[in-house]
Amino acid sequence: MQALPIFFSIKNRHCVVIGGGDVATRKVTMLLKAYAAITLYSPEICHELQDLVDAKKLKYVKANFVENQLQDACLVIAATDDEAVNIAVSVAAKAKNIPVNVVDAPDLCTFTMGSIIDRSPVVIAISSEGNAPVLARYIRTKIETMLPAGYGRIAAIAGEFREQVKEKFATTQLRRRFWENVLQGPMVERVLAGQEQTARELLSNLIHDADSTKNQGEVFLVGGGPGDPDLLTFRALRLMQMCDVCVYDKLVSSEVVALVRRDAELIFVGKSRDQHTMPQEEINALLAKLALQGKRVLRLKGGDPFIFGRGGEEIETLMQHGIPFQVVPGITAANGVSSYAGIPLTHRDYAQACLFITGHLKDGTLDLDWVAMSRPRQTVVIYMGLVGLKDICEKLIAHGVSASMTAAVVQQGTTQRQKVVTATLADLAEKVAVAELKPPCLTIIGEVVKLRATLNWFNP
Repeated sequence: MQALPIFFSIKNRHCVVIGGGDVATRKVTMLLKAYAAITLYSPEICHELQDLVDAKKLKYVKANFVENQLQDACLVIAATDDEAVNIAVSVAAKAKNIPVNVVDAPDLCTFTMGSIIDRSPVVIAISSEGNAPVLARYIRTKIETMLPAGYGRIAAIAGEFREQVKEKFATTQLRRRFWENVLQGPMVERVLAGQEQTARELLSNLIHDADSTKNQGEVFLVGGGPGDPDLLTFRALRLMQMCDVCVYDKLVSSEVVALVRRDAELIFVGKSRDQHTMPQEEINALLAKLALQGKRVLRLKGGDPFIFGRGGEEIETLMQHGIPFQVVPGITAANGVSSYAGIPLTHRDYAQACLFITGHLKDGTLDLDWVAMSRPRQTVVIYMGLVGLKDICEKLIAHGVSASMTAAVVQQGTTQRQKVVTATLADLAEKVAVAELKPPCLTIIGEVVKLRATLNWFNP
């Protein structure tokens, strides 16, 4: 983020616009929506601006730009087609520490005006930091189609009851939960249907009937997928925005963590092979402790929580304490990573079965079911097998798998940091070592790996 997004109150404050054409008209119109007191300086002005002057919406001074025109201004916009004038306005404003915007010249600006979605009092501004204003407008159009016009009325009605809610609920956490429940309930539909008085009555009853002391905690066990945030489920995203605290591990990508509610407490409990920031038993106890404090706890795991994610162990602890929970599946690494690597896990010509294997057991050994892993016409996907990769390859060959069997190791699959090494069982470990792959990695063994040569589509 190269600029701080802020909402700047300019109601009844002196703002200066330099320029008199169509671009200046657009900027003046925007300032008028924010109730600014505008003075416009330009040798000539277009008909639209003249109409606003005649309607006494702004003050117009017919003049070329001089520095003293910026006196007492809280904000300046340069919207001329004369580069020298625009530069002069920028230099003068910066010298006086006045925020300045020069249209289509981000290097001359101290602020830019985003593409606006106006659902007053709800206002959304989208900025590309001056790099791609057309893209910002495109994004605005997409959001406009999804955001009903009635959302502004919902915000206004909520504002009418804000003090009542504050008196009813003693803590910020309780107030937030109340509003989250309201905004997912029938009150919203009443407003969108134009039944605003009914909505007010419904909201008043909800405040009156609410239990102001109830603060029951809950745990959301959510699969964060293999790394690409676009692979999250809608339900995962919704719960990520509802939590009070997020407990996450090493396999959750930074891009996914960034989507967690901004004011939620983040607790990292990352685990690597033989290096546990927090033992599993302590994680289980932590989830219960936080929920018993009345918090909504997001337990965010890489992949799917029930596939080598130890989600079952965590739920057992929650059940022992009578703590309510939800489980949200995620795309497990085997599915997501193989897809992005261009390797189908099954194929009628190569593999009619697929095994998911963890590369180390609870006691850290490699005592795997080698017979089952060595069967023909199947794909074997190994989680957390990078450290023991050489031993795995050797044991599979010893149990009858051809040394020329194709295999792949994928590092940080589905992300922009994805790296894929393909080889045979005979030289896979050596090639992975040369490539200096680091966890998290997934190993895929089987004839299907041959298909990567033609099916590879994701090249970060």
